[in-house]
Amino acid sequence: MVKQFEIVLPSFPRGVHLITDLVERELRDIGGTGTLNVFIKHTSAGICINENADPSVRVDMNSFFDRIVPEGSGYFTHTLEGIDDMPAHIKSVLTGNSLTIPVKNGRLQTGTWQGIYLCEFRNSGGRRRLVLTFQS
Repeated sequence: MVKQFEIVLPSFPRGVHLITDLVERELRDIGGTGTLNVFIKHTSAGICINENADPSVRVDMNSFFDRIVPEGSGYFTHTLEGIDDMPAHIKSVLTGNSLTIPVKNGRLQTGTWQGIYLCEFRNSGGRRRLVLTFQS
């Protein structure tokens, strides 16, 4: 059995945001055991799994991304959509655009200290869309 649906996240400010609860909420109706693929339909934001207990991890991740891919660098030619756009595209390549997570009895089988993050790399990214594909 394969079930696929799209969820629209609320608009988040620039930064790294824990969205595990938003994804898990969608799984409650499905139940079952299998795998969940989470795909973000954007090229200027990313998703990842990382440590979810200490919020400073998110701050440090965002600071690191901004340091390795700074805005306003003179070598970017893709600047039509603003100085944050091309750096956002590069950062999204570093984080990735999909995750595959095991599911058991309708619950994500992540580790104790793992959470799903939306990495919003634009100053005004807007509402982001995720495609969730569950296969049992």
